[in-house]
Amino acid sequence: MKILITSLAVLASSILFAQESAKKDSTQSKKIDEVVMTKRVFEKKADRMIFDVAHSPIAKGTTAFDLLKETPLVSSTDNTTLKILGKNNAIIYINGKKTNMDAESVVEMLKNMPSENLSKIEIITVPSSEFQVESNDGIINIILKKKQTDGLNGTLKMSDQQSYFNNPYAALSLNYRKGKFGANGNIYSSLSKQQQFYTLSNGNNTYKNETVGSITDPNINLGGYINLDYELTPMQSIGLSYNTRFNWSNNSRSNLNNTSQDFTTKTIKKTNTSNVEDAHSRSHSLNLNYEIKTDEEGSKLTMNGSYLNFKRLQQNINITTNLYNQNINAKFLQKTPQKVDNLGFQADYIQKLNKETTLSFGGNYNHTKTDNDTYFENLIPPSGKDDNQSNHFIYLENISALYATFEKTFSEKFSGKIGTRVELTHNEGNVINKSDPYYHFKNNYTDFLPYASANYNFNKDNTLSYTFSSRIRRPSFWELNPTRIYMTETNYIQNNPFMKASTYYTQELNYMYKSSYFLVLNHSYVKDVSEQIPLQKTNGNGDTELRYIRTNYGDKQEMSASIGMQKTFFKGIWSANNSVNLNYNIFKGSVSKDPITNEDFPTYEVNKNTFFYSLELNNNIRLSAKKDWFLGVNYFFLSPQEIELGKLNTIQSLNLSVKKIYKDWTFLFEVNDIFNTNEVKFKEVQSSGYFNSVDQNRYNQSLSLKVTYNFGNKKVQKVRKTENANDAIKDRT
Repeated sequence: MKILITSLAVLASSILFAQESAKKDSTQSKKIDEVVMTKRVFEKKADRMIFDVAHSPIAKGTTAFDLLKETPLVSSTDNTTLKILGKNNAIIYINGKKTNMDAESVVEMLKNMPSENLSKIEIITVPSSEFQVESNDGIINIILKKKQTDGLNGTLKMSDQQSYFNNPYAALSLNYRKGKFGANGNIYSSLSKQQQFYTLSNGNNTYKNETVGSITDPNINLGGYINLDYELTPMQSIGLSYNTRFNWSNNSRSNLNNTSQDFTTKTIKKTNTSNVEDAHSRSHSLNLNYEIKTDEEGSKLTMNGSYLNFKRLQQNINITTNLYNQNINAKFLQKTPQKVDNLGFQADYIQKLNKETTLSFGGNYNHTKTDNDTYFENLIPPSGKDDNQSNHFIYLENISALYATFEKTFSEKFSGKIGTRVELTHNEGNVINKSDPYYHFKNNYTDFLPYASANYNFNKDNTLSYTFSSRIRRPSFWELNPTRIYMTETNYIQNNPFMKASTYYTQELNYMYKSSYFLVLNHSYVKDVSEQIPLQKTNGNGDTELRYIRTNYGDKQEMSASIGMQKTFFKGIWSANNSVNLNYNIFKGSVSKDPITNEDFPTYEVNKNTFFYSLELNNNIRLSAKKDWFLGVNYFFLSPQEIELGKLNTIQSLNLSVKKIYKDWTFLFEVNDIFNTNEVKFKEVQSSGYFNSVDQNRYNQSLSLKVTYNFGNKKVQKVRKTENANDAIKDRT
């Protein structure tokens, strides 16, 4: 509680100081109007908040990713993912179109995009009906500057990170324009070797199992993309995008020591489980886009056709050894390949009825087939294929969607938007060569997903808006593959093809003051929410078996209040983006049966309430009058909270950075997780007496040096970005 009070005090003092600074600046602006920025840097419009980075002092000499971390409402606690309001996943759009890449490729693109190319950043916390998003995901829409010069430019980026292992990285981006033709592309490669250390324990008052050990996962990544765009006429354009990514993870190893204690018989068992895994994955995505403007007011028709092919080959050998006599208790070979093929089509039409009124409607269709041929073979007697754990699972899914929205500006003060989205889903799953009807299913369901928002401007300093939205979240394809992922002989994750889609209903009230301070109140109700649920029971050998089963368990409510500010002080020397988030969650549900085997387990109750808070402090300080030296001080704090798996302990991290800009070169030195406090720890004790705890050290503490060189004609216009018909599908691979 002391940290919360201190955090609120710091935030309040910043606001008071900013108000005093604003008064002083207003009196001085009359004398030096030619150098004072009068344009709002941060403002609220309709269904989104807009950060005008072209007029922000922090937008020089950095990357799009680093700039997003300094954007109000946006945060990153691991330097690889972006979140909105500290909880919602951020989906990246560019110029109103979703990016044609998988999640990791999007991050790499942002880390290689010069911040000088950005004009505005739009934060949509609750997207409207025309956007293809799931659950409570938010949208970050990046608006690029419009430039018309022909030529070639590019960015060369190199970095080296020292954590538990050394991880180098390099990327080259090129952008070319000649008349009506434009092209841009990127190629990158990296060596990423990750280390994790686990301490796991589970059991009850008569039995306890503890597992201690490490996992080493080496990865080689190679990928890139190319986007082509051609202006057929002043009113028509056509574009083609291709994206690919390869990953090799060979000799990934886990080495875990297990100690089991039976307090009734007073016996102790000690074993070692080692696992060696080889995995290769590749992804290819192709999108064809056509756009025609139907008038000069902004009406247009956009059509997309997309194809996605994803393939992952994975096999591992798992050995459990008795440490007393060195006998092998279990040894098996497991192959878990997955193939995903998707074909998608999408059409969107925007009709500007007049300056104040816009009508939008469209639809999309996606056909997806996944092929998961799991093979399980025991390598010690009784050796041979295990038919119970081997299965060839084919999953087919067809999604058709239609939407319509109506947006109206009634006056300078009041505007609103209503819409709805209808999604028709047909899916079926079949385990080949299984005659039992239990291994074959079909589902047909229709979801009506309404949306409404209203925005009222009391005056130039006070804005209030309300938004209601409904969405669904379908399981990822790998979650549906009915296979097991073993940690130890009695501890494993089990996927579930029978998971249902979850439905999200979200309401948000948003208030902004003087385009710098904001208050966001949010409530989400989730029906048929899903999670990994740890079920435990004693098996035939007298050991406690722990299964993390992906399944629907019940309902969930999330309530939050976020108060924050985005403000510069001392004429742009200090830029502050600080916020405090208060959260209250309610979980209701339980699980007592394995949905794959139909086995009964002691009921796992998920009936709990939890209050927690988080603090985000992002500060950028200019150290020189030439604007070539900068200091970054970033800190986040997450208080203890209850989650489905148990009580999560405090997570926090302090990160520092120093940046030097020299002509076309940018040098950035970063120190992340200085005090090594970014670890995951949780524990759960059920009324049945079973307990489960996890202590995971991901070795987030690191040093990194990043060097960026920008070359060529800096005024080359970027290629027109396009949305793809299968974007929502790619997010689920």
